[in-house]
Amino acid sequence: MAKKSVKKPAKAAAKKPAGNGQVHAPTHSLAPLLQRIADALERQAPAAPVAVDLAAADAFVWHAETDALAPVKQVARVPMRLLRGIDRQAELLLNNTQQHADGFPANNALLWGARGAGKSSLVKAVQAEINHGRTGNKRLALVEIHREDISSLPRLLAKLRESPRQCVLFCDDLSFEGEDQSYKALKAVLEGGLEGRPVNVVFYATSNRRHLMSRDMIENERATAIHASEVTEEKVSLSDRFGLWLGFHNLDQDTFLAIAQSYAEAFKLPIKADDLRAKAIEWSMTRGARSGRVAWQLIQALAGDLKVKIDLTNM
Repeated sequence: MAKKSVKKPAKAAAKKPAGNGQVHAPTHSLAPLLQRIADALERQAPAAPVAVDLAAADAFVWHAETDALAPVKQVARVPMRLLRGIDRQAELLLNNTQQHADGFPANNALLWGARGAGKSSLVKAVQAEINHGRTGNKRLALVEIHREDISSLPRLLAKLRESPRQCVLFCDDLSFEGEDQSYKALKAVLEGGLEGRPVNVVFYATSNRRHLMSRDMIENERATAIHASEVTEEKVSLSDRFGLWLGFHNLDQDTFLAIAQSYAEAFKLPIKADDLRAKAIEWSMTRGARSGRVAWQLIQALAGDLKVKIDLTNM
């Protein structure tokens, strides 16, 4: 008896790749996701270093977040001849800055004392006085660093070291509070580091405190120190980095009135001397202080009342 033939199940027809034989990727491609990841990484990557061009201006502000020096075309300053009551401080700082601008050794300077006594005004005025008659790289550059960026000092000094210009690095209202440890970076950079301070840079700081630290900060360190003398040594060693200490103190009435009079004459305010004296005394009493800043605020108020414009750009 003949065997029945058993039919084998037909094989499913193989799917041929479409088109040119390439297998198409799924419609849910990873390309957009990968692009978003790449964009996020790009945003988090550090910005490319900005080239330092100290020929762009005579004054700059340091921006630590971008490692950039922003040029300041017009510095807000009072002319040297209008600064009264700080003659000795002005003489010492001018001499020190002149030595530095000429390429000779000079000291870091700490201008400390009463608020509004003209500390920062003196630094800016001295730079303008030094630059009078100078051209090109002989002109002194003023670079301001903000208090909160002190920890970036090593990066800034590395950039300034490469410049052929002499520079004054300036920090206004410098002080340290609480658990702030950036003062140790300042100590190392000014004198104690391996590289030390660049020969073309001096550091000028203004502060209301002679030793830059708050009393609470000193007491906290004393409480945790093994030897109390170590705290005193640490406190004094920071100020010791400044070879030139200039103290600024409250003005007596005669000096305060002389400052107000010099401002009034410089800006040609149409006011009699007796009237100015009376207004200046009243103004200082309402403010509870006598200082160059208070005198300047008086002059601003008087100029507004008398409809006189004040322009410092051409002085």
